[in-house]
Order: sequence, then C-alpha cells, then structure tokens
Amino acid sequence: MATRTPNGIGFVSLTDQPKTMGIFSMTLFAVSAIITLDTVATSAALGVESITLYVIFAIAFFLPYGLVTGELGSGWPQEGGIYVWVREAYGQRWATFNAWLYWVNVAYWAPAVFVVFAGALSTAFWPSMSQTAAELIVIALIWVMVLIGVLPMFLSKWVNSASAVVKVLILVVLAGMGLGYALTTHSANSWASHAWVPRWGANWSFLPIIVYNFMGFELMSSAAGAVKNPRRDIPRMLLYAGIIIVVAQLLGNYGILAAVPLSKLSIVTGMADAMKLSFGVVLGSAWKPVYDLFIVLLLFTLIGNMVVWSIGANHSMGSTGLDRAAPGVFGHTNRRFVTPDYAFVLMGVLATALTVVNYAFFATKTSVFWSIFALSSIVFLFPYLFMFPALITLRRKQPGTARPYRVPGGAFGAWLSVFLAMAGVAFAIVLFFYLVPTGTPTVTYWAITSGGTAVSMLVGWWLAARMSRNSTLGRTTAAEVAPTSPEEHKAA
Repeated sequence: MATRTPNGIGFVSLTDQPKTMGIFSMTLFAVSAIITLDTVATSAALGVESITLYVIFAIAFFLPYGLVTGELGSGWPQEGGIYVWVREAYGQRWATFNAWLYWVNVAYWAPAVFVVFAGALSTAFWPSMSQTAAELIVIALIWVMVLIGVLPMFLSKWVNSASAVVKVLILVVLAGMGLGYALTTHSANSWASHAWVPRWGANWSFLPIIVYNFMGFELMSSAAGAVKNPRRDIPRMLLYAGIIIVVAQLLGNYGILAAVPLSKLSIVTGMADAMKLSFGVVLGSAWKPVYDLFIVLLLFTLIGNMVVWSIGANHSMGSTGLDRAAPGVFGHTNRRFVTPDYAFVLMGVLATALTVVNYAFFATKTSVFWSIFALSSIVFLFPYLFMFPALITLRRKQPGTARPYRVPGGAFGAWLSVFLAMAGVAFAIVLFFYLVPTGTPTVTYWAITSGGTAVSMLVGWWLAARMSRNSTLGRTTAAEVAPTSPEEHKAA
C-alpha cells in the first residue's frame, strides 16, 4: 500500500553512498517503487472512464505530489524520507506516529495481496477452490512471508530486482494481448466517446485506487543525497518516471478492459481472467503453457511485494524509534539471524487475525479483498496529510536549509501544490470510507475500516507518547533517530 524498496543486503543507506545516481537509475527506481499489480483489476473496474480519470489525477494530483516531494527530498536527503520531513517539521512524536502507521499498514495489506494470489491461483489451476481453502492459502502465505523475513536477508535483493522486471513485462504483455484480442474478435467493452466521460456510479467506490497507485515518489526524492545533480535531475526524473508510470497503469487497464466485459470483471481475478481470454484467442492452441507461465510470474510478484515490504518495514524499526517505544517487541533481535523476529511474528499475528475476521463476515472474495485493502490504504494514506504541509512548515522554520530543487512558482506554487496533493489524499480517504462496493455488507465494512483505523491510531498515539516520554527521560533523543522509510519497500 507503502512505499516500499530495499537496496540490497543489509539495507544500505542511499545517503551513505557516492553520488552515482543519474537520471536513468533514478527513473527506474521510481518506476519500480510505484507500480504494483494487485490493484490493476481494481482500477480497471472503473471502466473506460478510468483512463480519463487517470489523466485528470495525473495532472491535478500526481504532478503537484511530485513537485512537493522533489523539494523535500532535495532539502532533507537523509534516509527515511517522509519520517525525516515530518520529524523536522512537527517533531519526533508525529514522526513516530507516522512510523507506526506505515508499519501496521503492511500487516493489513499482506492479506489483501494474498487474496489476489488465491484468486489468480483458483482461476488458472484450481477452479473449484472454496472460500475455506482460499483463507488457508492466505494464512499460509502470511507465515511464509514471516519465515522469510526472520531468516537472513540473502533473498531480499534478487526478489526485489526480479519482481520489478516481471511487473513491467506482465503489463506490456497484458496490453499487447488485449489489443490482439480486440483486433481478432472485438473489444469486450465499448470505447465510444461517451464511455470516456466520468459519471458518478457504483463503480466509483474503486476511484481512490487511482490515488493509491500514484503513491511512492518520496522514495527517490529521499535519496537525493546520492543523486549527481539534484537540481537538474529530480524534476527530469519526476517527468520521465511520471509518464512511464501513467502509461504502464493505462496499459494494464486497457489489457483487462479489452478482454473482460465490465459486468463480469472481478477486482480479485480480473488480471488472470483477462490473460486467459486474450491468450486463448491470440495464441490459439499454444495459449495454455504461456498463460500458465505468466500466472506463475504474477504469483511471484505478489509474494515478492510482501516479502520485501515486510522486510523493510520491520528492519526500519530501529531507525524510526519504534524499537525504543516498544523494546520487548520491535527491539528484539534473533540471535542467530540478527533479524527483528518478534516484530515479524506480531505482523503475522495481526495479518492472520484480520484475515480470519474478514473471511468470517464476508461471503465473497471481492468483499474480503476490498475491506482489507481499504483499511490498509486508509492507514497508509493518513501520514501524507502530515508530509505535504511539512513543505510549507519547513520553508518557515528552516528557510536557510539549502534546497537544490524548489517547487516552481514561489510561495503560490508551493501552497497550490500542497493543497492539490492534500486534497487528493483526503478525497481518497473519504471515498474509501464512504463508498462501499455493491454486494459488500455496509455496516460490517464500516465497522472494520472505521474500527481498524481508530484502533491503529490510538495505538500509534500511545507509542508516540511513550517515545516522547523516553526522550524526556534521556533514554533517547530526536538527534539519535535517523528514520528509515518502509515506504522504500513498494518497489518489489
């Protein structure tokens, strides 16, 4: 949900490395960090109008979001990104609060991703899979994630790099096969001019996914200390990566909508369904082995997402200060593997409990996925409401800090960019709460999303208060805390 990327064994700080990152490596980093596959079918569920909405949000949200993170990252390039910026603007208490929300978001997000895994597995290899079997698969994958995380991190580098390449490959092939399907038979949905016009309807419950799919630019901006020429390359990276990300998302939407009628599109199995239909038509008798291969690759990327996210989130605890707030959990290290084992286990317990609750209350895989994903996304998005105004606060509090890149347009440009970015995030949070997909029990959905968010925030505030109290007692100080962002782990 969460942005999310280790840069190799040991999570070496980008800011401790030589200035070797040029425009090409920066662009690839940002692209791999932001693109995810578990939500492609969800955005496609908006219909052909999703393409229009993507363009609108790219201009009104994605662009100002990139400008804000560009200035923050160039002025405060310490590893940690959003945590450093919030700490510098508003203090350690709010930084710790944000750190907790990012960590717990991973525990919430994992079951949603594995629900998509079970759905794709069912579509390709196990059509008769029951809800109980799907639930057991989700729980088993949660604990596979925990096990890999507790073991030494020799897996993290290749999992991250391989899954990033596979993501792009899948989206390109999906779009190509969708085009082939449309040319060979006919498009599953109408592309007439009226279909491009956004219209309020039940499918708009999936609209906030567009905002979610744009999150993660702060990853590269937070590594500005390793960039050769931040003033020149950061704005160029924002442009190049932004274009690639928007185009890739649109390719995925097109590939699904070309092959699957909107009335039959599942947000859980939509990508697997689209590949099955388009591969069958375009490749003829040779479609099955190619389809099976791409399903396996899709399943790999879903596991890779959560493995790297969980590793990053848990290994960042020491630098965010959460290990000091709860040393018996976040601060415990496995003696043999030197990994935060208790934190991984706690993440597994929370993810398992959320899975059991959702499968108990919801009868369909769509409802299970969306309620879990919505809770994860709401918790994930809240910290940005602190990050964006940090730009204005830091311009006032630290006007002398060198900023190799500044938001253009002076004070007006900065205020406008912050307003648009915050409006986009707030809009997404409200829609996640307010709009419930058709067929999902409304009261139960609101109880899980609202209750889960409230409990998460209360725990986060308690940890922040504890951290602040420890600091007052001299056990730690804000100067000792150099946060590392679990946001760096979306790149899987």
